[in-house]
Amino acid sequence: MLIPITDFASPALDDYARRTENQLKNREHPEAGRFIAESPLVIGRALDAGCRPISALMEARQAEALADSLLPRLGDIPVYVGAFDLLTELTGFQLTRGALCVMERRPLPDPASLCRNARRVAVLEEVENPTNVGAILRSAAALGMDAVLLSPACADPLYRRAIRVSMGTVFQIPWTILPEGSWPEKGIRMLHEQGFRTAAMALRDDARTLDDPALAQMDKLALVLGTEGDGLKRETIAQCDFALRIPMEHGVDSLNVAAASAVAFWQLRK
Repeated sequence: MLIPITDFASPALDDYARRTENQLKNREHPEAGRFIAESPLVIGRALDAGCRPISALMEARQAEALADSLLPRLGDIPVYVGAFDLLTELTGFQLTRGALCVMERRPLPDPASLCRNARRVAVLEEVENPTNVGAILRSAAALGMDAVLLSPACADPLYRRAIRVSMGTVFQIPWTILPEGSWPEKGIRMLHEQGFRTAAMALRDDARTLDDPALAQMDKLALVLGTEGDGLKRETIAQCDFALRIPMEHGVDSLNVAAASAVAFWQLRK
């Protein structure tokens, strides 16, 4: 149902124009949480994953172009339309490919259940930049990881920027957020109980290098990556089975966590 935008103050547009992403997430009532998917490609991947749309906001000419493809998949939800400049003024940013869609958040899966049949798992500790979280999830999906676990202090994978950077692969790889207070001790114990060896990506003299052939022989391996600046906490490294580093040249000591994850995922793929 196409609805031309005539009133910026309409409460129906609050999700796009006046609610922050934390307000959309609705921490106090997560069952009512929402997120925004941006661009026809990402919206399509969210629909493929079973996410339920609530409303959409589109540039008028984009709605026309999608009349026979995406719009029928949205069902009878309201689709608000307007000119590009109007939507930019309303939302405060330029829409990627002229389309946004508010969708319902689904309950997060249990970490243990998510890992039960996995062989290669990535664990993110306090990765606070949504761009890095989105890039890591995209690499994880593309390069053979079975699941991703995030500590509670990580940026939300369903923040609009994280979804956009992931190109919608956030809907294609299983992931979940670990319960408050469970990381690192309880989370690492859960991984060990499921038969995983845990490898902490860390710059340590005793760290194995990523090209160690023994790594490929490990049936179940969890790769633990830390925050952008300080890396993993000492207590996390101490509880992992061993440390792991990427061999470097030209005096470079480390890579950005998103770049490091892609290198490691490629080397450790199934």
